Amino acid sequence: MNVSAILTAAATPTAPALVLRPWCSDDIPELIEAYKDPALRRGARSPLESEDDVLRWMRMQEEGWETGDRFGFAVLEGTPDTARQLVGNVVLKDVAAGEPCAEVGYWTAAAARGRGVAPRALEVLTSWAFDTFGADGLERLQLLHQVDNPASCRVAEKCGYAFDRTLPAWPPTYPLDGHLHIKTAPEHGTSDDVRAD
Repeated sequence: MNVSAILTAAATPTAPALVLRPWCSDDIPELIEAYKDPALRRGARSPLESEDDVLRWMRMQEEGWETGDRFGFAVLEGTPDTARQLVGNVVLKDVAAGEPCAEVGYWTAAAARGRGVAPRALEVLTSWAFDTFGADGLERLQLLHQVDNPASCRVAEKCGYAFDRTLPAWPPTYPLDGHLHIKTAPEHGTSDDVRAD
């Protein structure tokens, strides 16, 4: 499946609107800047330490969209016409027709933390995932984070991803134990905040 989408989250009384769109080469400078943050690097499966790492990561994002099994979105503040500042990333991965489960992930740039970016972006991604892939058999989404990341735990719970269990460490990908959260597809309905092009 070759899907392309631009998703939006409406502004709130305390936060601007968000735009979620596929990553592009224009994002490289802000991506490099975001990965200078030690907290982001510590929690990343593959820290981006050089420009070559960033270019490989960007190719992986493009290939995921082309093959239809991984959908990474740059999260920017603003509307589709005014979006400028990179504030995070959300991803839907391990998507396959007939498979009931896929995984989501996210991070927030250091300067945007504490402003509700991750939960708002995750809610939009979750609705889009079920709306887009539910007919192909998607029934639940998994969210994994290391136990030393209580902020991710709060985001998961706020977005309705129920804690399922603690998973043992699996170095080098997961050097610490992790929490597994799960969200099941809603019975009916679609999200009003999603606009797919």
